[in-house]
Amino acid sequence: MPGEKRSLSELLEQVKGALKKELPAHYWVIAEILEFRENRHCYLELIEKSEENDSLLAKVRATIWASRYGMLRPFFEASSGTQLKSGIKILCKASVEFHPLYGMSLNITDIDPSYTLGDLARKKQEVIQRLRKEGVFDMNREVLFPIVPQRIAVISSETAAGYGDFLESIQNNRHGFRFQTTLFPAVMQGDEATGSITSAMEQIYESESDFDCVVMIRGGGSKADLESFNHYDLVYFITQFPLPVITGIGHERDESVADMVA
Repeated sequence: MPGEKRSLSELLEQVKGALKKELPAHYWVIAEILEFRENRHCYLELIEKSEENDSLLAKVRATIWASRYGMLRPFFEASSGTQLKSGIKILCKASVEFHPLYGMSLNITDIDPSYTLGDLARKKQEVIQRLRKEGVFDMNREVLFPIVPQRIAVISSETAAGYGDFLESIQNNRHGFRFQTTLFPAVMQGDEATGSITSAMEQIYESESDFDCVVMIRGGGSKADLESFNHYDLVYFITQFPLPVITGIGHERDESVADMVA
């Protein structure tokens, strides 16, 4: 015969009470942001992946309420130089919440920016090591560079201040050289940048004999703005390119992997 019977809501209320009683007030949790959505509040989906095969190990919803989010986000972005967004790893202070109707979630009250900074640096180093292991790190720098490259393919945003400065500099150069530039517009930051820049390089490759070199221009910005230039797919493409690639990315203090291989 069945033992003691209870309704579903009673059972889940019991689970809620047990969790509240047994678990600490908060944990520091390492997770990757899979989904990111904000209005006044911030709604996240956090995941953990296997380091061996990238399979999904865990997933949970999380919330940063407006009372915390208004302070937490600007502090995190100013300290880390990167945006809170999908695809980054964070170390967050969170309490476990359980609701009989909505299930388990995390209530985030703090995020440590130093952890995310360290993770971005680790990923950058992994890309460098991979390129060296594959023997391609120096390949583009070994491409013969013309004494005066005059037919220049430019990858940039047409409205970028850096692009305008570049044109001004070469048109008014002190030696009086004449240069022919052709712009291949591309998205230079954000999730679309890697694909957009690679697509522009493919267009240049189709008319390779028309150019002496490629110049890639992106002005200064946050670490998040420049993160695309550390992406393996883009920097590998640069190493394999048959024309010499010159980069003007960010400020002098900002050295991306693209700068290193070009």
